[in-house]
Amino acid sequence: MPSVLVSKKVSGKIDDIYQLISDMPSYPRFMPDLLSVTLLSRELNKTTTHWISNVDGRKIEWTEEDLFYPQQYRIEYQQIKGDLKKFTGYWQLAETTEGVEISLFVDFEFGIPMIAGLLNPLLKKKVRENSENMLTAIEQELCK
Repeated sequence: MPSVLVSKKVSGKIDDIYQLISDMPSYPRFMPDLLSVTLLSRELNKTTTHWISNVDGRKIEWTEEDLFYPQQYRIEYQQIKGDLKKFTGYWQLAETTEGVEISLFVDFEFGIPMIAGLLNPLLKKKVRENSENMLTAIEQELCK
């Protein structure tokens, strides 16, 4: 199963950055590949959100459960329904001497075993590119 980990150091207060990352329904406002993120339910430290993304002109949809750990500056997510067989991961923030490091981990499986050997390297590249774009969009939003 392919996985991707990307990180970026940004300037700002860790609490402000965590608040921005925690507000997933706002992502389409500054992340052009996301068509929508809809909040379906909210509990104490858990949300269910429905995502629609545009990946190279193809619409991909999923519903995920998001678990929030504000004391650790961490968000874990897991697809509970959607186009991929598996889609899980986390956001993690950490203060460093150069700023706040934002890490995004994605673990995924396309779900077609016969062509996984061909598609997984392409999907991994695309997921890495998309994840890096998300971190850049967050950095740009923080600079506004």
